[in-house]
Amino acid sequence: MKINQKNRSKLIIKNAEEKKEQGLFAWTAKVGSKGQIVIPKEARDLFQINSGDTLLLLGDQSQGIAIVSGDYMKDMLKKIKGKLL
Repeated sequence: MKINQKNRSKLIIKNAEEKKEQGLFAWTAKVGSKGQIVIPKEARDLFQINSGDTLLLLGDQSQGIAIVSGDYMKDMLKKIKGKLL
């Protein structure tokens, strides 16, 4: 198959659909003038993120930034604490 713009777009869409079936997603967000980002509605719905929720941002200079639910991290810390006691 010759890779032209139309075929390339089809391949990208097909790959994105396969990733969604595997539970993998990607979105884009713009940073506003005050440093705020808006999490896309599809992502908020999927991960049940609501206004006022606390999110934890994890950073690695070589890997980038990951956003994790504050509730998820609290649960993980409780499990770790329970195993240590």
